[in-house]
This record gives sequence, structure tokens and C-alpha cells, in this order.
Amino acid sequence: MQGHQAAGPATRPVPARDDDSARTVYAYAADPEASVPGGRFTDEVRTELRRHTAGTETDLDAAVRRAADWARTETARFRALDVTGNAAHPPVTGDGADGARQALVRRAVLGCAPLALVSGAWLQWLSAPGNADEPAVLRTLALYASDVGAGHPGASRGHAYLGLLRHLRLSENAVPRARLTGDQRIADRTFRFPALLLAMSRRPDDFRGEILGADLCLRTVGLLPPLALVAQALPTEADWAAVDLSDGRGQEGEPPPLMCRAAVDALIAEGGPAAADAVRQGFAWALAELRDWAELLHTELTASKDPAYDMAELMRLRSREGAVYHHGFEMEGRPLSAWLADCRTDAGPLLGVLARSRLVKPGRSGASSLVRGLVGERGPMFRVFSPEDLTVIRRWIDSLSPEAVRAAETAPDTRSPAPRPVGGELTAVAAALRAGAPSAGRAPADLRDAYHLLMRRTDTPALRAWALDYTAGWLARSRHGMDTGTMLLPDAWGREGLRPWLQTQHDRHGAEFEENAEIPLPTREAVVEDTVQTAPLTLIDGSWLQGFTDYEQASSEIGHSLFETYWDELGNGEPKLNHPLIYREVLKEMDVELPPTASPEFARWPGFHDASFELPVYWLCVGRFPRTFLPEVLGLNLAMELSGVGGTYRRARMALKTYGFNTRFVDIHNTIDNVATGHSAWAADAIDTLMAALPDTPGPGARTEVWERVRAGYRSLNPPSGMGARRAARRGRSARRRR
Repeated sequence: MQGHQAAGPATRPVPARDDDSARTVYAYAADPEASVPGGRFTDEVRTELRRHTAGTETDLDAAVRRAADWARTETARFRALDVTGNAAHPPVTGDGADGARQALVRRAVLGCAPLALVSGAWLQWLSAPGNADEPAVLRTLALYASDVGAGHPGASRGHAYLGLLRHLRLSENAVPRARLTGDQRIADRTFRFPALLLAMSRRPDDFRGEILGADLCLRTVGLLPPLALVAQALPTEADWAAVDLSDGRGQEGEPPPLMCRAAVDALIAEGGPAAADAVRQGFAWALAELRDWAELLHTELTASKDPAYDMAELMRLRSREGAVYHHGFEMEGRPLSAWLADCRTDAGPLLGVLARSRLVKPGRSGASSLVRGLVGERGPMFRVFSPEDLTVIRRWIDSLSPEAVRAAETAPDTRSPAPRPVGGELTAVAAALRAGAPSAGRAPADLRDAYHLLMRRTDTPALRAWALDYTAGWLARSRHGMDTGTMLLPDAWGREGLRPWLQTQHDRHGAEFEENAEIPLPTREAVVEDTVQTAPLTLIDGSWLQGFTDYEQASSEIGHSLFETYWDELGNGEPKLNHPLIYREVLKEMDVELPPTASPEFARWPGFHDASFELPVYWLCVGRFPRTFLPEVLGLNLAMELSGVGGTYRRARMALKTYGFNTRFVDIHNTIDNVATGHSAWAADAIDTLMAALPDTPGPGARTEVWERVRAGYRSLNPPSGMGARRAARRGRSARRRR
């Protein structure tokens, strides 16, 4: 686990890779802390978008109808794929038919995996601290919450697809999602569309309209057409409602296509013709990409009905490793290692040689030494091939005709059974990622400037480094005197978890409320002033958890409750429940009209004290790094959710009510933050989930070290402010820069 002073997120380069550039983009953009540059990168992405959008429909409704028509036609085409053979290849029956059907299904599932495993992920950064009270954003967030299965671990649409991969025993490279790029069974070109979607999701301010347009296209298409073939073969082996982007998964309310269309309409109403053009371009691009991908996959599946295609693919995948060996084993006057080396570009010659060799009995795999003695426990190729590989080899052998093999001995066919689909061709986009930002950009001039710049998800190298510095300093200050000062969290985490401690703290809050009952309430002026000075904090409610909107984080064992907390803070997509909007209503009752939160005018509003930005800027900084500062964020989240329950909120309610102000804001928090089933309970459970999985041994990453980080995060809600603490903060910032 990374330390709190890790410099990695500020400087992490895009790694150079030997394989296809689409895989490079996909893997990099899957990182929740990925920093995707502007400038050249956005230009290259727009170039890719324009490749397929000539003649874009000007009527969005017409585009939707066209996508729906294509999906119906394509679904029927994939369903028609079967194992009954064709003119070139005779029908397969009996056990061979089962093997052929399984091979077809497995190929289709792998071919859809790069997109289906991140189903909905392109929406992950469309909400940000500065726009979380806008109607279009709230509608999009409601759609995204359905995609990730808000409130439940492992409930995202991607997890549903992962279940299908696991059922078929194809999931070894699927977790985390970035590892999928190492699965060479998946064609390079398959990564192109989802890679661009994920990369665009990291620049939401540049591609908001295009992302929503692409999403509308995908919701219209619904279940990816190749998966209709799979659902036909495996009707009960997957949660098909979750895999289908157009399905509401049994939830009440509008179906996803209508939810997306409402978000699109809200965006266009706000952004005008430019937003409408962006949406149409995103829709047209997505449909064009789906068409190209589906055509290539259909070609591959059609070719794979010939067992020789799967055999050729297997030889291609094993050729590089196999060519290192077998120099002394000759076949038709040539070392097997040389035949294998040729397989990287053309496996046809080796298949012909094998078919004519003594290793294979055409039509009789059970009698062929290639799948018997050679791969047995005493054979020279023991465990070289997996059980699935051996199924492919047997199917190929059984498909061989002895007569055809004898005829080929005089005129061997050296052609490969079928070409491999072309690569992902995102070379320019990957190069732009590697090149990074054209400049470092500017660092914030002061706290108010930082607050404004951090309202957005996108960043610059300078802003990113500044955020890491600020966080490192704040946490160093929080650790100062931690063992000698007031620290409510226990010195060590106990196996019983934090629930008993949580109840004790709730009792303490209640007792303090009763003890302070006779203390006079603050004056009306003091209540108004406190409400105003708290506005920079409260109007970005939940921003310390913004990193947990990331797709894999939002449905993980630890992150699912953090996403649900964030989702609750923003009103579950309902403006009437949105905490920032409710707070603004209270401010209006106090005759305080503030500029929009994301505007520079808000940060420079003269009624705020500079000190009122210190804590919210910390929230905005630490929330950008959900992996780097995971223990600290968990501790901060617990402190924040527990802070007012049972005491402070009740007293605040009394003060507001006394002066005739609406109490809804504190009423909501005192209920949803409760210690039994609310945010405080979830916060404690998230920490317990993390701690229970750690080794109880000394050293970095073990339970003792991580618990200290959790405690520092808890204390970071209200760190010490003396001279020693300020010196500790400076040392913390300096130490981070040296790393």
C-alpha cells in the first residue's frame, strides 16, 4: 500500500508497451488516479471521433431509430450463428457440436469483455464538486448509480459480466480491469471503443456531450448483439438484466434509455447548439464504432466454426514461448521451433505438418499422441496446454479427414484458416498520453484560487502536485502530537470492529447534548455568520469521497458504501434532496445570495474568511486520490459522518428553529448519518473491511501501520493548529517533494 507521501500520482508516466496501443490507452484510463492531459490528447481524440461521424444525423430522434434498427438486425444475425456447418465445412454433430458451441460462446464472451466489463464506466467523472447541484448532472448520476448497483458490493453491470466470465472460466485476467489488456485471446481491435470511452471519461469538461451521446447510443442498443448468441445458449448463467444497458434491473422509475435522454435534454437546454452538436457526434461515433467492432467479431466467430481457426489461434498464442524449445525435434526436415516461430504470423504451415505427422491420427483424437502421451504427467509437454487448450486440439483433430490429409501430402495447403482482426489503431492517442501535458500549468495562487481550480475533475501537473503537497502537509499536521492529544479512536484496531466504539461515541454525543442544554443558544447574527462561513464546506458535501465514483471503487467491498454516502449527499439524483441545494435555501432565508459554487466569484466572495477555505480545500485535494490515501479518507469519512449525530445537529436544529429558519438540512443529516444503519455505520464498516484483510505483522502495509493512517485521517477533520503542528505540516510537504 502506498504511503501518504507517495509522489507517484503526480508524475506517473504512461508505460511504454510492446502490444497494441488501444490496450495501452485502456489500461491507463482504467486507473482511478489517472491524469489525462489536455492539448494534444484531446485533439487526437477529437480526430478519432470525426473519423466516423461524416454525415451525422441532425435529428437525434432519427439517430436513435437508426441505432435501434441496427441493433435488431445485428442481434438476429448473431443469433443465426450456429454449429450446423456450411458449404465449406460439414455439419458438426454429437459431442463435437457441444465443443463447437462452447468455443463459439467463449469467443463471443471474450470479444465483448473489454466493453461489458466497464459497462457505464464512461459516466464516472461527470459529477464533480462544482456541478453536483445541476439537473443534468443529477440525472446522469442517477443513471450511473444504477450501473454500479449503488449500495451493494459487486453489484455493478461489470460485475454481472464478470460472473459470466467466471462461469465460463475465462476470468483469470479480468480483475482489476486493467489486467484484461494482458489477455491475448482478445483481439486488439476489441479494446479500441472502450479505451476511448474510458479516456474521455477522464476529461469530462472536454467531452461531456460526446460521452452522453455515446451513452444514449449504447442504452438504445441495449444488450450487445453478440451477447444475444450467448444468452440464447446460456439463458440462466448470467444476470442478463444487469448486462443489458437498456434494462433498469428491476428498479422503479424510468428505464435507462429514457433516463439518459432526460440527461441529454437537460444538457442541451443548458449548453445550447454546441452541446447538441457534441451529443450528436458522440452518438454517431459510438454507433460507427459498434458497427465496425460487431462486423469484425462476426467475421471471427464465423471463421471459428472451422476447428482449424481455433487451432491456428492456439498455436499463435503459444508460438513465442514454444519457439524457445524443440530445436532438436524435426518435422519434415525442419526443427519444430522454426515451425513455431513462423506461427506468429501464419499458423497454416504448422497445422499442415502436424496433421501429416505421427502425432496426429486424423479424425481420432483419442488415439493421437499429441493429446495423450505428450501431455501426460510423464510426457515432455505436461501442463503446457490447459484443459481448454486440449479441447481445441481434440476438436481440430476430430475434424480432420484422413483422405484430405493424404491428399494434402502432395500439395499441402499453407494458408492460415482465417486472418486475425486488425489492431486497435490508437497510436496517436497513446502517443499523446505518453507525451503528457503540453505544460505544467499554473499552481493555485492561494487557498481561494485552489478552491476554484479544484471544482473540476480534470487537472494539470501543477495543480495535481499542489493538491498532493497540501494533503501531505495537512496529514503531517494531523499526526502531530496524535498520541498525546485528544484522539477518540482507539490506539489499536480490535477484531470486534468499530461498531461497539461507535455506539459509545453516540452515547457520549447524547450526554454532551443533555449537559449543554442550559447553555444559551448563539445569537441570530452568530447563527447566520456560522452558516455563511460553513458554506464553502457544505456546498461541496461529500467531496472527500469523489474518488469513489470511479467504476471499480464504487462497487468494491470497501468503496460501495462510500459511493452510496456520496450518492446520498447529492440527493440520490433528486434536486429536492440535494444537500447543497437545501443549504442554499437556508442561506436565502438568511438573505444571503451566493454566486455559483464553481465560479471564481464564489471563491472571491468578500463575505468569506480565508480560513473558511482551509478544510474544504483539504477535502477537495484528498478526494482526488482514493488509492493513495485510502486509509486516511476512511478515517476522515468516519469523523465527518459521526461529527454531528446525536448532539451537534440537534443543537443546530434548536438554533435554526428559534430564529425561524428551515431545519431540513440538519434534520436530514441527523437521520442519514445514524450509527445503526446510516453513514456513520457504513463508515465504520468500511474501515473494518479494510483492517480485517490486513496482516497483523509489523511493517508497511500491515495492520498497525495502516491503522495509524486511519487515525490520522480521523484527526484530519480537526487537526491541531499550534506552531509545532504548522512546522510538522511544512516538513510533510517538503518530504513529499523529495520523493
